[in-house]
Formats: sequence, structure tokens, C-alpha cells
Amino acid sequence: MASFLHYHSLVSAVLALIMVTAVADFQASPWSPAHATFYGDSSGVSDDMGGACGYTNMYGIGFGTRTAALSTPLFNNGLGCGGCYEIRCYGSQYCIPGAPSVVVTGTNLCPPNWAQDSNNGGWCNPPRVHFDMAMPSWLTFGRYEGGIVPVMYRRVPCQRTGGVKFMFSGNTYWLLITLLNVAGPGDVSAVSVKGDNTDWIPMSQNWGVMWQAFSNLGGQVLSFQISAGSSADTIICNNVADSYWGIGMTYQAENNFNAVPVGNSGGSYGDDGGNNGGIRICCCATNGVAHVRAV
Repeated sequence: MASFLHYHSLVSAVLALIMVTAVADFQASPWSPAHATFYGDSSGVSDDMGGACGYTNMYGIGFGTRTAALSTPLFNNGLGCGGCYEIRCYGSQYCIPGAPSVVVTGTNLCPPNWAQDSNNGGWCNPPRVHFDMAMPSWLTFGRYEGGIVPVMYRRVPCQRTGGVKFMFSGNTYWLLITLLNVAGPGDVSAVSVKGDNTDWIPMSQNWGVMWQAFSNLGGQVLSFQISAGSSADTIICNNVADSYWGIGMTYQAENNFNAVPVGNSGGSYGDDGGNNGGIRICCCATNGVAHVRAV
């Protein structure tokens, strides 16, 4: 009897561990109507460096011209930064026939223009859902002379290579990180940091994808916990930065949120079901890079 109880307890513990460490795949959402305009020039560079999300140098961080400024409902006070959207031109004479859809990342805010009517210049006035896209992305499906087109859009998993990146700024007593290369949901709702001499410290959103902690973390190995904004998933990256971490450095973990490719052709892809949340843990850093622990 005792051996059975021991076996039952062991099995239950293993099952509980599996449930805790399983991270759901972020699923594409249903298609919804919106509108899209473009900004900048044909290079897609000059007017797309920096902005309300805190990103800089879109080419340097891997986004290129596949970016868009989001209207207020999508921007969500900066919590929508980093989310990925598949967009296709729909129902306009200015749509390029047969053009594929394009996937963009939300990297900026398209602010309201209350001096203009929402249907005549005030394209980003709430509650409108609107994408102001870098010109090269918009021109993949729309004709320049159109200026604005109706579109269908949906949230899709962000496809990234490698793990989440943490760009450090601030100082020893004020750690400010910029989150880059976030896969799956792409957006972030909560971040915590832990030194090897501290408990978990909740970080506050400074702006966009920048999070801060007011604590003396100098000389400590740092770990991070990140919660997605549009799913229930959380990842924990242990020992991401060693005790010699420095301002201006970028550290990368090897784990990331799950992302299942859904294609990019403007068609309908698979199941648009929901998500079940969980926690994934990575550990064992080498030179500031965390490695995934098998569970």
C-alpha cells in the first residue's frame, strides 16, 4: 500500500510539472475589418526610427519595413507593442489584384487627429481600428494613388529567430530593459527581475516595450519572468545576464514564446481556437546566454 501511494504521489508530481511547464502555441485570431494607410517614403527608413513603443533602428532589430503604427484601440497604452498582424487589401479598386497579405509588427502609435473627421483624415481617431504602415509594406498590396484602403486583418504568431533579447540601459539602481525579439504573442503585459540576492521584483512599464526596476541589482546574476499580453503564457529565463552585466549591453535567452507558422497568402488557415497558459523555464547561462532546460 505504501509503495502504491509513493508511486501515485510520484506520478501526480510529474503530471503537475508537465502541466506547469507546458506553454501553449499562440493561435491566429479570426479575420476582422479595418483600414490602412502608409507613411514615410519608399525606403521605409527615414520616418520609422523610434516612436511610442521604444524601438529604434527597425533594420537593426530585424523588423525592416514590415511595421505599422497602431490606432489607439490596438496600441492599448503601449501594451499592444510587438504584436504581429497579417493584413490583406480588401474590396477596393486600389487593391492590387492577387497580391498576398503582409505580416507587420506594431511598433508605434498612430495618434488621433480630432481636427479631422474620422472618415476624412482622422483615420486613427478612436474607436477606429487602423494601421498606418511603412510605405514598402503597404505598397505590396495597395496602389500608391489610393492612399487608404479597406483591409482584413488578424493577429498572428510573431515568427522570431532565437530567444528573447534584453537590451540594458539605466544604471545599477535603475535597471531599464528594452524587450526585443519576442515571439508568439509578441506583446508583453508584465515583467519581473530577480537577482541572485533578491526575490522576484515586479518591473513597471516605462513606455512601450521598455520596463524598469528601481532596485540595486549591480553585481548580481539576473533572471527574468515575462508574461504575454494576449495569451496566458509566461516564460522564465534564469541567469540571463551574469554578475558583470553592463549598461548598453544586450543579452539573449535561448527560449521564447511558442509560435506556429500560419502562412502568408491572404487565405484561411487552420483553427482559430484559444490558448491555455503555462510556464516555461530556462536555465544554465553561459556568457550571458540562457539555455532551455528539458522537462
